[in-house]
Amino acid sequence: MNCGVVIIPTYNEIENIESIIRAVFSLHKSFHLLIVDDNSPDGTATKVRELQQEFPQSLFLEQRTKKAGLGTAYVHGFTWALAKEYEFIFEMDADFSHNPVDLERLYEACHFAGADIAIGSRYVTGVNVVNWPLSRVLLSYFASVYVRMITGMKIMDATAGFICYNRKVLESINLKKIKFIGYAFQIEMKYRAFSKNFVIHEVPVIFTDRTKGQSKMSGSIIKEAIFGVLSLRIKKFFNRL
Repeated sequence: MNCGVVIIPTYNEIENIESIIRAVFSLHKSFHLLIVDDNSPDGTATKVRELQQEFPQSLFLEQRTKKAGLGTAYVHGFTWALAKEYEFIFEMDADFSHNPVDLERLYEACHFAGADIAIGSRYVTGVNVVNWPLSRVLLSYFASVYVRMITGMKIMDATAGFICYNRKVLESINLKKIKFIGYAFQIEMKYRAFSKNFVIHEVPVIFTDRTKGQSKMSGSIIKEAIFGVLSLRIKKFFNRL
């Protein structure tokens, strides 16, 4: 069994899916890949099945019946990966906003440098974002400032979605309690790990906005993050997290 699996949730990523799969499999470090597809109408899952003929031992597909949110897709993937006994479990987007080469650096932070969680961070060494409008950069950056103020976490990029988890972190979290789907999901996972005193390292990466396909960002996701952080802090205060 390969010790690391990269989970990529997809919805209408036909323009990116083959390229991102081949990019991951071209790395010096060997990773397995799990695609969690939300029944994309553009044929994303069909393309993955085609590629499974080429990569039968390392490419896996879980196809859900409908679009149900990023957070639930990752929880689905985490549960699958834990059952398969992977030691290191990664989150990554399909659109090349996360550079696959950086997977190796996240792995090294967990495997060799003692991190329980390694975060591909846009803000730990300044603002490393390419092709985002200023308004989006400011929204993301100050969201992390807000999260630090409310939760007490020292993480510079609390909403980051490029992550390596040691399996013991995910085993310690009751994944059935995770309800958030967007930014708030990423914050909740980090806060639950922080509350359990796991070691969290931020690895500086350059985030490049997608050039193909459409962003999944929405006003409801932003609203969830704002109020979700407050609800997490309140739950922690009353020992209900």
